[in-house]
Amino acid sequence: MKNEITLKAFFLSIFLSIILSSAMVYLGLYAGMTISASIPAAIMSMGILRLFKNSNILENNIVQTAASAGESLAAGVIFTLPALLLIGYWDTISYWEVTKIAMVGGILGALFTVPLRRALILKARLRFPEGVATAAVLKTGHETDAKKSQQSLKIIGISALVGGFVKLGELAFSVWSSALGGAVAIKGAIFGMGASLSPSLFSVGYIVGRNIGILAFSGGLISWAVAIPIYSYLYGFEGENYFESANIIWNAKIRYLGVGAMVVGGIWSVIQLAKPLIESIQLSLKTLQENSDNVSLEERDLPINYVFIAILAMLVPISLTYFGIIGSWSSAVILSFVMLIFGFLFSAVAAYMAGVVGSSNNPISGVTIATILFSSLLIISFFDIDSSKGAAAAILIGAVVCCAAAIGGDNLQDLKTGNIVGATPWKQQLMQLVGVVSAALTLGIVLTLLHEAYGIGSSDLPAPQAVLMTNVANGVFQGNLEWGMIYAGAILGIVIIMIDQYQAFRKADFRVPILAVAIGIYLPIELTLPIFVGGMLNHFASKTASEEGKNNGLLIASGLITGEALMAIFIAVPLFFDKNYWPNLSLPSPVNDLVGIAIITIILHRLFLVAKK
Repeated sequence: MKNEITLKAFFLSIFLSIILSSAMVYLGLYAGMTISASIPAAIMSMGILRLFKNSNILENNIVQTAASAGESLAAGVIFTLPALLLIGYWDTISYWEVTKIAMVGGILGALFTVPLRRALILKARLRFPEGVATAAVLKTGHETDAKKSQQSLKIIGISALVGGFVKLGELAFSVWSSALGGAVAIKGAIFGMGASLSPSLFSVGYIVGRNIGILAFSGGLISWAVAIPIYSYLYGFEGENYFESANIIWNAKIRYLGVGAMVVGGIWSVIQLAKPLIESIQLSLKTLQENSDNVSLEERDLPINYVFIAILAMLVPISLTYFGIIGSWSSAVILSFVMLIFGFLFSAVAAYMAGVVGSSNNPISGVTIATILFSSLLIISFFDIDSSKGAAAAILIGAVVCCAAAIGGDNLQDLKTGNIVGATPWKQQLMQLVGVVSAALTLGIVLTLLHEAYGIGSSDLPAPQAVLMTNVANGVFQGNLEWGMIYAGAILGIVIIMIDQYQAFRKADFRVPILAVAIGIYLPIELTLPIFVGGMLNHFASKTASEEGKNNGLLIASGLITGEALMAIFIAVPLFFDKNYWPNLSLPSPVNDLVGIAIITIILHRLFLVAKK
């Protein structure tokens, strides 16, 4: 029997969890999206483990299981906790609070999904596309010679250097432009368009593919080609810079269309999953009555009775946190149980959606917004606390739920990979917890570093998801939430759901998942256009690509993202001590724009050539 949890696999898991979680903190704060790190983690660990004797596929699988947990936990943290800064509840990043919330939320997410493994992987036999892809990468790497594995690692390494070089030039030295944008006014209606020149955004689009790229950009067009022109025509605009005027309208009004659509999308996800959730819970309770001797060691999960005890234990630190805000033990306990219910429900939703569309396309934003909105309304209706503390309490509920849901989707995806390669479930579940703890201890440091260097919520680090959570919580408590736009977005979301159901009825390959469009409505157009271009690049390259070409394309995209994100963190280190550390070497306009366009064109052209072979 092959070894799984070895000393080298254990420490490599911790190392890669820290590296990938740090990279995804920057990507999520910059782009408002993260990607699954399972495949990059599998390839990186494969290359490193080959330096040791007697390494095997199960060790490799254990490492990617723990490492990808770090990436998922990063998404849960950065989508929510920076909002505590933005609402003014925190003056600076609170390392211990970030660590506590991340650790509790991540552990709960891993524990919640233990009873779901049999229901979703063995019984429902969901596809888990990214889990299957990761298993294919692991099998390929361990069935071929070392030369091919080292070649894959080389591709990631070179791509990471390129991504890092671009980020160094545009962010540290400002040599060339990092984004382009412009707008025109036609009879009082503003039409605008823009695009970031960041390789990581094009790479995100390449990884998520054509369909998601089209849908995200379609959401952007709804905002920028329909809603903003109509609003500016009816109500006018201020300023002579049309693009800035369009951004003001979008930020103050139009992005709430996306909020309404995402809330509807989150609720719709729960409705769709009602039956599978009930079946999963019934199956979980049934396993309590089974004799464990009837289940082989290779098929065992973590003992379900200990899982339930651990879940209840997690309520203690959460209750202490809520008590610190509200000052009432009864209220703190009630809110903790609200969090527990939402956490389990949405972890199951995330796990199911990971099985259907992959963890990169999970509805984490939608379910978190729905949680914060509902929690805000609950607190304002039944608890007598001031608005700033109420908003903080709602965001903290959303933060734990978001971390749990992010880990839930990742956990089931990795267990699917393990099911294919013959791994032991309880060992994967244990290493998932190791990855969670490793990342949780790191995330507060990285957040502090990035905030001190760039400022969370600034143009360099816009943190779109955290800004959204802030606006929703503040809007409820201050009574100035753009309910009209939210209602309009909800109606739009219902229309999109109907279109998607029609596509399902036709058994069409192209589906229209509501949350993919909703996130496009909400994100700045500068982010959605590159994602669309990257998705189309994948589509055209795949027409002639071999499996090796497709894998190499994914490796390049993963390397560009990792290199750019890690370079941004490296750039941030001296800025923590001296805001003017990096000299401004900006080229004159429009040369800086042309150089930026030329660099991204060369990178995309090279990606296309490699991927289509």
